[in-house]
Order: sequence, then structure tokens, then C-alpha cells
Amino acid sequence: MKPFTLEWVITEKEEGITIKEFLQRKNLSKRALTEIKLHGGDLLINGSHVTVRHLLQKSDCLTVIFPVEEVSPSLLVEKIPLNIIYEDEMLLVVNKPAFMNTIPSREHPVGSLANALMGYYENIGLTASPHIVTRLDRNTSGLVLIAKHRHIHHLLSESQKRKHVKREYEAIVEGTVLLNAGTIEAPIGRKKDSIIERTVVEDGQYACTHYQVLTRLANMTHVKLQLETGRTHQIRVHMAHIGHPLVGDGLYGGGTEYLNRQALHCRRLCFLHPMLGEKMEFTASRPSDLETLLKRDYSKG
Repeated sequence: MKPFTLEWVITEKEEGITIKEFLQRKNLSKRALTEIKLHGGDLLINGSHVTVRHLLQKSDCLTVIFPVEEVSPSLLVEKIPLNIIYEDEMLLVVNKPAFMNTIPSREHPVGSLANALMGYYENIGLTASPHIVTRLDRNTSGLVLIAKHRHIHHLLSESQKRKHVKREYEAIVEGTVLLNAGTIEAPIGRKKDSIIERTVVEDGQYACTHYQVLTRLANMTHVKLQLETGRTHQIRVHMAHIGHPLVGDGLYGGGTEYLNRQALHCRRLCFLHPMLGEKMEFTASRPSDLETLLKRDYSKG
């Protein structure tokens, strides 16, 4: 297994600083530097071993070799097909189906996206944990961003904090949403006496959801949504809060007559590539169950 490595050619602006300072500018975490030092990584200048105190010269080639990651033995390897939308040496974008956990849970210890990734990594010879950057609920379908290496996960997480990772959802909600567009700002917290359910509460965490109506049908509305925050069940809680629970979302008051999962799909993912700095954008068509739901004429029963 070839270890994950990064290389840079030093410019005139970077001449005279230490490797440590250079790597801090490149957002290498203290944890990563410690692991490189103590767990089999390496720092090379023009192929020769150096320490973080080495002073850089213009045109030097700096190579950072990361130690091979240790993978938790409790995470089972499963050969589950993945719908991979994009892949390079550093990351993956996967279209997750509904009824698949992102990570294992007590109720669903196997069959998760993380288990499937372990199977895929085994096939391609990658020794790494599944670093899932953008999670989705079990019954929500759509695009998920995954880093192949711990350092890339760190960079993408920092990018998320700066709101450079954006997701757009589509949902089908009950009733007729009257406004063509709107913003829901309502704090969300855990519902009393529940470990799963969330609700709007005065002392909850700030949460903001933007919505736009795409289509109004007989007894439901097709909406597009974007999140300013990423609270657990945010879209489901906010739409129920304004009287329009998601179709199929029994937990938050949606009817399950026509759909046995919440009608929610992450259809667009946009982010800056952590190493290339390029804008990456991907879309995923809505799955067949939501397509069928949209074509149903509720007025005919």
C-alpha cells in the first residue's frame, strides 16, 4: 500500500521559512504533524529526510509522507455496490440510496455507507477509514462527500466551517406552501424524553433554512431547500414547524400512505477541492420513488 503523500515546490515567497510554518500555512493540523513524526510518516526535501525545523529554499521539492491509517476492526467490510459520481486520489462523491445508514447504528449495525466504503477500499487497495464529510439521514437519498484520507477530511471540514461546502435539497411536503420562497429561522433542540426526535425550542441551537417552491400539486408542494446551518433533522423539523411536514415523514407528522420514507433528496453538492482549489459541482437526479410521488394526482385519490 503506497502511503498518502503531498508535494509542493517552494516559491520565492516561501523561501527562508521552516517546514513547520509552511505546513501550518497549508492547514496541516498539529495532530497530523505529530502522527507524521511518531507513527511512520516522513518529511523529505529533494528526496532527503529532514525535520520540521528545516529552512526552505526556493525550488525545493517538499514531500510529506503520511503514516498509513489504522482502521477500526469493529467496522465490518461489506461488498455493497456504490453509485460513485466522482472520484480522485483524495475524495469521493457518492449518491446514497434511501434506507442506508451513513454510519452503523445500534439498530442498523451493518449495511451502512461506511461498511460499503470499507468494501470498496479493500477492492482498490486503500487502507483508510471512511471519512464522511457530509452525512445524510438513513431515509434521505442523495449526494455524500467523502474524504479518502484524514488530512483531506480535516481540510474539507475547515472548508465546511467557512460555508464553502454547499448542499441543495429537494423535498415534497404536505399541503400548499403559499409563499413562493421564504426563510425559516427557528432554533432546534432535542425533544424532551427523546433521543431521536428534534423540535423547535426557544433555547435550542440557531438554525436557518431557505426554501423555494418548485411546483404546487393537488395536496402537496415540491420545494427546493438550502441550509445555512446543519442541525440534525433540520429540514424535517423546520418544514413541520411551518405546517408542511415532509410526505412520508411519520416521525414529524407526515403521512405515510404514499411513501415509506421522508421525501427528501440531496440533489446538488458544491465545494472547493481541498488541494486544487477548483470549484467542484455535482448533481443527482431524484430517485424513482420521488418521481412517482410527483406524478401522482392526489385529487384522484
